[in-house]
Amino acid sequence: MRELELKYGCNPNQKPARIFMRRGELPVQVLGGRPGYINFLDALNSWQLVRELKAATGLPAAASFKHVSPAGAAVGLPLSEEDRRAFFVDGGVPLSPVACAYIRARGSDRLCSYGDWAALSDVCDGDTARYLRGEVSDGIVAPGYTDEALEILRTKKRGNYSIVQIDPGYEPDPQECRDVFGITFEQGHNDCRIDGSLLEHIVSRSRELPEDARRDLLISMIVLKYTQSNSVCYVKGGQTIGVGAGQQSRIHCTRLAGGKADNWNLRRHPRVLALPFADGIRRPDRDNAIDVYLSDDWEDLLADGVWQQTFTARPQPLTREEKRAWIAGQDGVSLGSDAFFPFGDNVERARRSGVRYLAEPGGSIRDDHVIAAADRYGMTLCFTGLRLFLH
Repeated sequence: MRELELKYGCNPNQKPARIFMRRGELPVQVLGGRPGYINFLDALNSWQLVRELKAATGLPAAASFKHVSPAGAAVGLPLSEEDRRAFFVDGGVPLSPVACAYIRARGSDRLCSYGDWAALSDVCDGDTARYLRGEVSDGIVAPGYTDEALEILRTKKRGNYSIVQIDPGYEPDPQECRDVFGITFEQGHNDCRIDGSLLEHIVSRSRELPEDARRDLLISMIVLKYTQSNSVCYVKGGQTIGVGAGQQSRIHCTRLAGGKADNWNLRRHPRVLALPFADGIRRPDRDNAIDVYLSDDWEDLLADGVWQQTFTARPQPLTREEKRAWIAGQDGVSLGSDAFFPFGDNVERARRSGVRYLAEPGGSIRDDHVIAAADRYGMTLCFTGLRLFLH
């Protein structure tokens, strides 16, 4: 098949719409549902991301994509008991590595992953499909599916869940084109290789860079390669915990991603893990309730006559001081930036969210200020020399 007609483009008024190959066959098959234009943009970008994550780490990888940027990405490390509670996974249920990867990827930012596109580096199995069945998601791309997984996924969304299988051996042409306002742009496909060699140029006084931090910095850079710029990515324990995408200012990327990292951390506060949800509260409603509970608008959730709709007892809100103290205990976070930090304020903001290791291209006229800020807090800073813009 060389062409697939789509319902419409980015918006319903953008017709006709299709995906097609100028040469050869499409490397994708639709096994369920009817993916749209944005679905395929997410599918093709997220597939590249998880494929590179697996190649760089040797572990199964997954991503949760929304609007052509990752809401989260992770590799398939086992879930801790705390992870299970934070990600709404039944205790004691065995899970495959690829299922763990997707659960952790979606757990990076569960609010933004609502209605996501899922991507797996490995064959989708029953464990992954069963978890996806309980989540609000638009579709999935993977190199294959077990019979059990297909049976489960084909019941999702009344049979309309989009299921795409991609040829894992497919490689694109070295040159890529796109049209904007009737004008064709052409450039080389971004085939830059992201591996440990990019972390050899350490410019800070601290030379500490343990293997876990190396892995997490590589994850951050691969995620940034497929995130709309400007972008910054926080990673801990093999999963993103905050992605700031598409901001016009570098510091706003760092603040946005840092705020998400703080929320990821606060979701693990004992009071949050013990929230007394009423029976029958669905996962998305729990996610929304936790988000409001942790925000400055917590009174909207805990007002008399309101909290009873969500909880069996009125929770005590976390004070600002309690939240600050909990966030201050975070450490060992890795941060990547798709372009150089122009000012040391990015390092200052990153430190407040527990960042210990940083990777950025370098090349700013104020690199000395950025290095000085990292040295002030004993952080390890790598200059990669590699810019990762995506537009």
